[in-house]
Amino acid sequence: MLTDKTILITGGTGSFGNTVLRRFLSTDVREIIVFSRDEKKQEDMRIELGNPRVRFVIGDVRDLRSLELAMKGVDYVYHAAALKQVPSCEFFPMEAVATNVIGTDNVINAAEDAGVEKLILLSTDKAVYPINAMGISKSMAEKVLLARARRNSTVSGTVLCATRYGNVMASRGSVIPLFIEKIRQNKPLSLTNPLMTRFLMTLADSVDLVYHAFEHGEHGDLFVQKSPACSVENLALALKELFNSDVPIEVIGSRHGEKLHETLISREEMAKAVEMDRYYKIPSDHRGLDYGIYSSEGDPAPDLVEDYTSASTEQLDVEEVKKLLLTVDYVRRQLDLDPV
Repeated sequence: MLTDKTILITGGTGSFGNTVLRRFLSTDVREIIVFSRDEKKQEDMRIELGNPRVRFVIGDVRDLRSLELAMKGVDYVYHAAALKQVPSCEFFPMEAVATNVIGTDNVINAAEDAGVEKLILLSTDKAVYPINAMGISKSMAEKVLLARARRNSTVSGTVLCATRYGNVMASRGSVIPLFIEKIRQNKPLSLTNPLMTRFLMTLADSVDLVYHAFEHGEHGDLFVQKSPACSVENLALALKELFNSDVPIEVIGSRHGEKLHETLISREEMAKAVEMDRYYKIPSDHRGLDYGIYSSEGDPAPDLVEDYTSASTEQLDVEEVKKLLLTVDYVRRQLDLDPV
């Protein structure tokens, strides 16, 4: 699928983009373009990789022109650029809109104009039943993509798909690196709510999902990986045991915009989701506005189907969380263990 292809990754210097890039480099892809606005991170990656197949382009998804210039000759796009920090987006919601919504529209426009074969959007569980600005903006990004995919399904346009993730373990800005830093400094671990649950995915899992979407995605498909979850208290206890630490745990209360549990698939989506071995596929609704010509007989009622949430999925205890943490290279490096 990737032989002699050119791939552009927006937000390619972030945790997701960086990991996807390294997996793509193991294929016979022709070129990978890293599109981002952080010149320092690009320079660090350029020096570390030293790979002529990786080209770096400085630009911003808010700027359509910079995307149009970067998109020429591109076959596939992985759109990972976004504002992701929940509290920051709560205080600066229009910045979230500018990057996550308008930026996504710009990426789609540039990809379609350049004749890109397929574009995959990175989304988040916070886009489902959103209560915060970050989740609302990512939900709107999904809606923008799905609306364009609905139109493209009637023509031979760029295939637009999405992948939706829960928490990716040890990604930049996530709680695992923060907890490890606190443990190393012998400082208390701050929990917002011990009963709060979150999905757990490894970066390797996130790349597998991208590959699956690139290979199998059709117009408007949204893919979700089946993932376990744990309470933040069990995560903190597991890290304390791995690092042989006795630092105390402090409960500080929820931050701006936080949910007690996250939802990866709504009940409305579960009613039409296609279950696979590792994933769910949520096909797009390609109906037009003339609802009178359609029949919904036989469709399952959404209220008879449960949401797929971090409280309803498989729950990991402390020992199971420790085992999963030991599959994460970042954690292993902090423990001075060899990579997986």
